[in-house]
Amino acid sequence: MATGETGFSDVVYDLISVQYHALKAGHDYGQYVRDAENAGHQEIADFFREVMEQDSERAARCHRHLVRLSGTEEAGPAVG
Repeated sequence: MATGETGFSDVVYDLISVQYHALKAGHDYGQYVRDAENAGHQEIADFFREVMEQDSERAARCHRHLVRLSGTEEAGPAVG
């Protein structure tokens, strides 16, 4: 298991990275929804809502995996 410079396993680091980006994107999509609605493009606003829901689910899935790995040696230096 590689730990790179962080001391955490690559898998944990990768999950945290995907979770962060999904949450960040979900936040940004809220503005995209408003922009599309303000421009009168309801179909596009609905598309952005769908993408936001997908990222929300992606972040939740990452969280579930991180919870499962928590307390294991794979979790990183917080163990012990």
